[in-house]
Amino acid sequence: MLDGLRNLALGFWTVLRHASQPPTTIPYPEVKRELPPAFRGRHRLYRHEDGLERCIGCELCAGACPSSAIYVLAADNDPAHPVSTGERYAEIYEINMIRCIFCGYCEEACPVDAIRLGPEYELADFERRDFVYTKEMLLDPEKYAPKRQYHADVDQKDPELRREIPEDEDLGEVYRRHVPLGVPPEDRPRA
Repeated sequence: MLDGLRNLALGFWTVLRHASQPPTTIPYPEVKRELPPAFRGRHRLYRHEDGLERCIGCELCAGACPSSAIYVLAADNDPAHPVSTGERYAEIYEINMIRCIFCGYCEEACPVDAIRLGPEYELADFERRDFVYTKEMLLDPEKYAPKRQYHADVDQKDPELRREIPEDEDLGEVYRRHVPLGVPPEDRPRA
């Protein structure tokens, strides 16, 4: 019985201690709170500086996704007109954002740092089709993302998204040296 009274008094003390503090209400959406550095928001696909896509169609992100929100259909890369730096590229890349749990496993599984989760968290919309992000929406959200879900002021604030990846960290270069089968020796790139 004495333990019960002690716990009751401790509970009342906690309530009284917090009741005397001012409320911490933020006037959203006029004021947006600062996000922690490890926050995971809207997905984005990246390109190399020369315009080739980073995604090599390996489908590791789809395999790592615990909610099966990612669909990747890979196709063979044409050596004459490559789309990405690998032997294959993602012909279709879709993320169903209604299923996504923002765990970041896709980002961790990607061997070439093609997909990253950014700071954007205002992803509300009215149509279900606006929550299926296509490859175009992920590569160029400024142009193709739903207007209610893309906010340039938030997206451009993240220094990690604007960071240039140093040459020694760029895993895409590993795949640039790959030579597809059937390429004659005279057409192979010199290392």
